[in-house]
Amino acid sequence: MIDLSIRSEQPEYMDDLSSKGQIIDQTLVELDVINKFLGGNQITVNGVRQLAKGHKRLKILDVGCGSGDMLNRIGRWGQKNGLNLDLTGIDANPNIIKFARKNNPTEINFQVKNIFDPSFSTERYDIILATLITHHFTNEELILLLTQWKKQASLGIVINDLHRHILAYQSIKLLTSLFSRSPMVKNDAPISVARSFRKSDWHLILDQSGTKNFKLNWKWAFRWELIIFS
Repeated sequence: MIDLSIRSEQPEYMDDLSSKGQIIDQTLVELDVINKFLGGNQITVNGVRQLAKGHKRLKILDVGCGSGDMLNRIGRWGQKNGLNLDLTGIDANPNIIKFARKNNPTEINFQVKNIFDPSFSTERYDIILATLITHHFTNEELILLLTQWKKQASLGIVINDLHRHILAYQSIKLLTSLFSRSPMVKNDAPISVARSFRKSDWHLILDQSGTKNFKLNWKWAFRWELIIFS
């Protein structure tokens, strides 16, 4: 039985920034289906809605944007609500950005960029989104990133990530073994859960990053919605 008492440090195939070709394309497609099926995308949209109250023009960044599906959804939500949105997605893997550019509206700006590059810290946005990306980092890295992002985001940060729980681990392992055609998804999905968070993990990270003004809520299915207000 896997030990979920602490966050796993086991690497995922997705951590290889040189991953490319059919394995990446199939993985991105399947992850979008999983997020849609389990209702995870709405968590991020809800967080943006809370931070955006009273604002008609917003500059939004999605770190680790993957396929770009989240920004696409945010864009449609903004259009429906009469908002003027400047949307940017970044990922350190150029092959992922290539996929995002090919499969999303041209008005969304996708860039190859590493968030640990010193030049990134000088960029400014209204809202920073991090959906299913924070579990890829250690606690120490997240403390540094949150400290930096709070300076970069004038309104706040929306984090949407997994809850480390045995039911989540076993369920996603079973689902992907039955339905996934991607070796990366089959390997990475359960590891992602093992690398993710319990409530105590988030409170430790938030405390050590000096983050005081936030809302942390559990959402189905086994997700954390963390909204940090600047």
